[in-house]
Amino acid sequence: MGEEGTEGTVHLLCLAASSGVPLFCRSSRGGAPARQQLPFSVIGSLNGVHMFGQNLEVQLSSARTENTTVVLLLGLEELTNISNVERLKKELRASYRLIDSFLADSELIGDLTQCVDCVVPPEGSLLQEALSGFAEAAGTAFVSLVVSGRVVVATESWWRLGTPEAVLLPWLVGSLPPQAAHDYPVYLPHGSPTVPHRLLTLTLLPGLELCLLCGPRPPLSQLDPQLLERWWQPMLEPLKACLPLGPRALPAGFPLHTDILGLLLLHLELKRCLFTVEPSGDKDPSPEQRRCLLRSFYTLVTAMHFPPEPGQQEEKVEDAAHRAQVPRACYLVSGTEEPGTGWRLVALQLGPRRLLLLLSAQSPSHGLRSLATHTLHALTPLL
Repeated sequence: MGEEGTEGTVHLLCLAASSGVPLFCRSSRGGAPARQQLPFSVIGSLNGVHMFGQNLEVQLSSARTENTTVVLLLGLEELTNISNVERLKKELRASYRLIDSFLADSELIGDLTQCVDCVVPPEGSLLQEALSGFAEAAGTAFVSLVVSGRVVVATESWWRLGTPEAVLLPWLVGSLPPQAAHDYPVYLPHGSPTVPHRLLTLTLLPGLELCLLCGPRPPLSQLDPQLLERWWQPMLEPLKACLPLGPRALPAGFPLHTDILGLLLLHLELKRCLFTVEPSGDKDPSPEQRRCLLRSFYTLVTAMHFPPEPGQQEEKVEDAAHRAQVPRACYLVSGTEEPGTGWRLVALQLGPRRLLLLLSAQSPSHGLRSLATHTLHALTPLL
């Protein structure tokens, strides 16, 4: 919920459905975690509304989000069968860092698109070969290389993970405190919500993590330095080239039109995306404003101008009847359409790919579709 009069403070309040008891409250102001909490009177009012509705046999018929973030760390059983509220409150503290990262002004966009944030490494084939060899030597099929919460390369089994965990696991890795290695219990909201797995992370370079999803084996001690050196020491230079890819997503020197201030490319079938506001970084608006503009534009075009993403929901009869009328491209001008004023936003869909561009005010409106089409063709081999 947003609270008026507090400069855009956002509060996330979690209540136990069975009793209405508040479990935690996290706050964010201006995209950063805030210590300010909801007043006890407001929490009490929300609890009262819950109890009042329950006494009148009012039932919640729908919710906009699922508790996948909390399920990832605690498991579904712990959340649906609460035996000790105070113990649950303590256990929920383990999820605060991840929850706060969703409330913050993140450079990622998977929380909105439900697609995995990815980057394109310059030496992708070499890294993929090393990753596959390491996975076989380590004895697990689920391995990925993650930089700043974005997947660089991954094994086929990792890519086959369900949508919630495929998005949440890299995000979780990006939110963990820097450490040489982690052995973290996780539940898969889609694939295994009641039986925990282990998420092992090994820091190859600062900000670059090797991630393994496994069962009881292998033990962390088995992943000794000799095994890491065997597979990753020869890859030192390709690994270093991945470090700047966090905010940039694309390899250095990738040809983009000078009017492009930011882009979002989604592959709707693979559920992967590339997101960057780094092109022409010396121009207005700021990176934070660019991310905000693209996120808002994505929400707009997804809701109003493009069909539901494949597999998301059943297509209604009336939707099928008007399928031929669904636009393949649309654009918006933020501000006025006078020459040299107002940033341009354009969206183009071709097959399973959808491209959103943020363009400078100098970009002529009549050339937006052509520029977007050319950019999409150039990016298609990457995703």
